Amino acid sequence: MRTHFATLFAAALIVAVPQAVSAHVRVTASTPAAGATAERVRTVTLTFSDALDPAQTATEVVMTAMPGVENHGLMYIRNFTPAWSDDKRTLTLTLRQPLRAGSYTVRWQSTGMGDGHRMSGEVSFEVR
Repeated sequence: MRTHFATLFAAALIVAVPQAVSAHVRVTASTPAAGATAERVRTVTLTFSDALDPAQTATEVVMTAMPGVENHGLMYIRNFTPAWSDDKRTLTLTLRQPLRAGSYTVRWQSTGMGDGHRMSGEVSFEVR
């Protein structure tokens, strides 16, 4: 009887886990788009699959490479102001100056308002 119960519990867990994982918040669109090359970037926009809690959200813009500079260390860009859409699904980072030519990663970490789970991710793009 115990083995039968354990088997049923394991089967239920296998079925439930993919549904729970798929419910987590993710980026559905960004500007610049992931993997894109852009020019004169003054705003970065991330649109999420669900509303996020702004008080529980952290973002960072990181320059990961600069043309002509070997072994470029990570350079954290701090000159931006975040703003949220009314539905709390779109976050816009407005930079004081356009990003210089190079490779960038925007990292985010937040809590979904619908499920309360802590999630994180990143979007990378190039500026020429």
